Amino acid sequence: MTLVHQRRQFLRDLGLSAAALPFLASLPSLSFGRNSLAERRQRLIVFFSPNGTLPDEFWPKAYGDELPLQFSPMLSVLQPFADRSLVLKGVHNQIMGDGDNHMRGMSCLLTATELSPGNIQGGGETPAGWASGPSIDQQIRSFWQSREETKTRFGSLEFGVAVPNRADPWTRMCYAGANRPVAPVDDPKLMFNKLYGGAQQRQLVGSVLDLVRDDLRCAERLISQEDRRLLDEHLQSVRQLELDIAAANAQSELVHPEPEIDPTIELVNDNAPLISRMQIDLLVNALANDMARVASLQYMRSVGEARMRWLGVEEGHHSLSHEPDNNEAAYEKLKRINSWFAGELAYLAGRLAATPEPDGNGSMLDHTQIVWVNELGKGNSHTLSDIPFLLIGGGAGFKTNRALDLGGVPHNRLWLALAQAMGDKELQTFGTARYCESGPLTLS
Repeated sequence: MTLVHQRRQFLRDLGLSAAALPFLASLPSLSFGRNSLAERRQRLIVFFSPNGTLPDEFWPKAYGDELPLQFSPMLSVLQPFADRSLVLKGVHNQIMGDGDNHMRGMSCLLTATELSPGNIQGGGETPAGWASGPSIDQQIRSFWQSREETKTRFGSLEFGVAVPNRADPWTRMCYAGANRPVAPVDDPKLMFNKLYGGAQQRQLVGSVLDLVRDDLRCAERLISQEDRRLLDEHLQSVRQLELDIAAANAQSELVHPEPEIDPTIELVNDNAPLISRMQIDLLVNALANDMARVASLQYMRSVGEARMRWLGVEEGHHSLSHEPDNNEAAYEKLKRINSWFAGELAYLAGRLAATPEPDGNGSMLDHTQIVWVNELGKGNSHTLSDIPFLLIGGGAGFKTNRALDLGGVPHNRLWLALAQAMGDKELQTFGTARYCESGPLTLS
């Protein structure tokens, strides 16, 4: 009997509705046939921000295996996580072929393989289509979903903040396979409904909790005291998310920062920080309750013109990223933008660090690998060299509290190392095979 069938049988035996499963599935004393106490629950989160970085402000001053990591002032908000961080310089996206650098930077970032032929014209000479292979997050998702002990309800969850509805190689980084882009969900209400269901039923009740209260009362007699505490925390978190989403919906004038070339997003400007925090809270909540073990959080998109007025920035992000380095005003605004992204990453890492594992074995951050990525190394040069890769957390078991300059290796080798660290030891290449001839990066 599969894990899914065991869960359904368990619910039927107790007379519980399917709506209770998201609240009960991760509790150690209701492991549904999964040896949850013996298993190391690894997780992966891909965190994306667009339009390149400021190399002089991003990279640390010192590199080496034994030197403690000191973040630059632009990233100083991440210093509390330095002992659990790994900065990788000299990792290049070497994928060639059709499409411009923004297109290959975005859609080849996680897939590490060429774009398929297509008719989408970018800034380059040749048009292109979608990526021709799966992204690393979906590769790891597929591996974990193929094994009963690591299979979860969703497998992966794709979150967005101000990602336009338009679908093209500039807006999609996750791929289930060749020519199969996966769209992120950038509305917290839609993501909440996906996780907990019952949207139409809840119109008749005050909360999703009203639908499962009787079920959970029945289940309490079967769970330990520690599990009751975990369940109570989950219920409180869900209720707070409902309140936050309802409050945001009531503020109809506050939605997203407007990319002027993406008119389908009805945007004003000041609500992106609120939406970002709600999405992060939903993400952590879903992973804590083992609804998925892979997640991505995509901010805006490549070539996006988000105006981040809450930072005092009136110009579009992409336009600012094209300004020369000697434009001091633009440079300072880009520092502000990148510092804000770092702050959202710090909030995510902090939420994971503050959430204990259900079995009491450390925090979620100890078993989660966050990878901060960008489609370009530098905005005004469109370079695909020195992509800013920052890893936080212990999910992959890489050695942390250091910065390494790897001198120009293909990013395929990083993704191969990550996949193998997540358990897929038989995988020998990822993406375009010739870039993996030297094998995975050695990061442990």
